[in-house]
Amino acid sequence: MTERIATLERRTPNAERRTPNAERRTPNAERHNYAQKFPVRIAHIIGKMRNGGVESVVMNYYRNIDRTKIQYDFIVDEDSSNSHIQAEMEALGGKIITVPPYQKQAHYQEALFALFTQEKYPLVYSHINTLSVFPLFAAKRAGVPLRVAHNHSTAGRGEFKRNVMKYILRPFAKIFPTHLCACSEYAGRWLFGDKAVDSGRVKVWPNAINVERFAYNPEVRARMRKSLNLDGKFVAGHAGRFMHQKNHMFLIDIFSALKKFKPEAVLLLVGDGPLQNMIREKVNALGLSDDVIFTGSVYDMENYYQAMDVFILPSLYEGLPVVGSEVQVSGLPMLCANTVTPETKFCDKFRFMSLNNSPSEWAEEALRLCGGYTRRDMRIAATEHGFNIKTHADELTRWYCALLGIA
Repeated sequence: MTERIATLERRTPNAERRTPNAERRTPNAERHNYAQKFPVRIAHIIGKMRNGGVESVVMNYYRNIDRTKIQYDFIVDEDSSNSHIQAEMEALGGKIITVPPYQKQAHYQEALFALFTQEKYPLVYSHINTLSVFPLFAAKRAGVPLRVAHNHSTAGRGEFKRNVMKYILRPFAKIFPTHLCACSEYAGRWLFGDKAVDSGRVKVWPNAINVERFAYNPEVRARMRKSLNLDGKFVAGHAGRFMHQKNHMFLIDIFSALKKFKPEAVLLLVGDGPLQNMIREKVNALGLSDDVIFTGSVYDMENYYQAMDVFILPSLYEGLPVVGSEVQVSGLPMLCANTVTPETKFCDKFRFMSLNNSPSEWAEEALRLCGGYTRRDMRIAATEHGFNIKTHADELTRWYCALLGIA
């Protein structure tokens, strides 16, 4: 059952008196002994759960860590949309706890302080990038000894209000956490600075995936293309929330240009989001409504990759996009904006391109990527480049245990 923590009494208002030197006393959890309390429950701050990339990353690791030792409580904003992964979270032993949205800071802080004080989490792990300052402040007030800030993103053009908030909060990123993490070195440098990365303080956890799940499968490809009426079509694809960051407007321009080279082309758009109606309007205005398929949010994304012939990601900014590893493992050629960290690439059929290039140039490059290419299994390449979740989940379990001082 999803729990709601909004009106919890502040049962231990003397928490700060009880642990006035929490930072000095337990920055390293070796002094704690959780051996008799397996599994140790830790809190993961998700923010707004909307079937996005952050949830995918967290779940990829959660599915594969040793849950006999470590269990998660997922702290989500109460204005989150329904997520198809909630049932799986609970089936794996996790709890989903809702709190007021971070925009209501007074209520948000009160609820988190009460929750952290009541549950006495040894570790709070925040995934909300520059906004992590807010839950980790509440965690510090409540005397939580281990507080992790994990950055999954950066900043890009065209989001003035959002970027102003990011740049205002960025100087506070290292104040409240005891440990710093990021999805890539680039994301770590953007939020925590070069010094923190160069000193080794930032731990990089790549957006690793289950390579078996996403491996190329010609039988699935044939089935999906038939079910989506794509036989005989050249399928350009994209997966992501309809939001400014993903740059769908430019993607539609690319596809419009692509149609001039490949009249049989269709565009497969997977995802949902606030800008979906605006994108639909543009598609209709360009006369492309019969050539663009909106699937909505799906749970079996691996099957949709199989149906595609090229994947286009013209994002304005990213940290390390999880779709990057998924697409490459599936053997699918990928054309990606050069705003994305180079750490994303591990296959030959992957190209970076400037957003300053024209839609026609993007379309031509997408077609060049596919020319003469035979799709193949990329699981070994993904593993060699550090994108296999099995390896990193084991490492994450050991990292948790070292922090918590458990065997």
